[in-house]
Amino acid sequence: MDITTIIGMVLGLVSLVGGFMLEGGHLGSLWIYTAAIIVFGGTFGAVIVSFPMSSLKDLPKAFGMAFKEPKRDPGQIIDEIVDMATIARREGVLALEQRAQEHTNPFLKEGLLMVVDGTDPELTRQIMELEMEAIESKHEGYAKIFEAAGGYAPTIGIIGTVLGLIHVLGNLSDPDSLGPKIAVAFTATLYGVASANVLYLPVGTKIKMRSKALVSDMELMLEGILALQAGENPQLIKKKLTSFLHDKDGKNKARAGGEGNVEEK
Repeated sequence: MDITTIIGMVLGLVSLVGGFMLEGGHLGSLWIYTAAIIVFGGTFGAVIVSFPMSSLKDLPKAFGMAFKEPKRDPGQIIDEIVDMATIARREGVLALEQRAQEHTNPFLKEGLLMVVDGTDPELTRQIMELEMEAIESKHEGYAKIFEAAGGYAPTIGIIGTVLGLIHVLGNLSDPDSLGPKIAVAFTATLYGVASANVLYLPVGTKIKMRSKALVSDMELMLEGILALQAGENPQLIKKKLTSFLHDKDGKNKARAGGEGNVEEK
């Protein structure tokens, strides 16, 4: 579980509600179930219209991606690749077959098996880059769902407020209750703006950051696999991958220092 996601959401909600109560507001006045139905129901309805079922069925995975901290250890990946490069240099790439079969990382496993099978380096690069593109595209689709919800929610909130005002202004027989009823109507706008900026948009951004980190690890693996396949010196591979890891603009570095090994999309 990613504690930062939870802390951020809790902090955002506590700040909003706490500030409201410090101004003299009452917690009970923030809960208007009709406004919640309009805003959240309307937002989900708009999202369902916007995306096909094939995308919506992955919504739990998308939500989990924002809350689950992935296990990342690029340093360990580098050490594994260097170790396998040492074995391949001494015994040949066929000696890596069993280790490749047992590897838990599917992307690295696939690349190693292609190396063991003697796949052409250019074809290996193309296949692995296509897989990277597919994963990146899938994660982008996850983020777009929440970004769309973040765009719809404030507008649906305004619609809810307008509906509330229509109801209020259509019944002016009790002027003393006019102020409280208008305040209730504006609760819909609050729900829409708050949910967009505390929930939907931050979750979409977190998914993008997760995806970027994952693709960065895959780029590192691809660079290492191609260097291993080329029979490069293990220590040079380690130096190359370490500098690639520390480079904030890894794509440019891969082009400049490893053209023929990896071509970024």
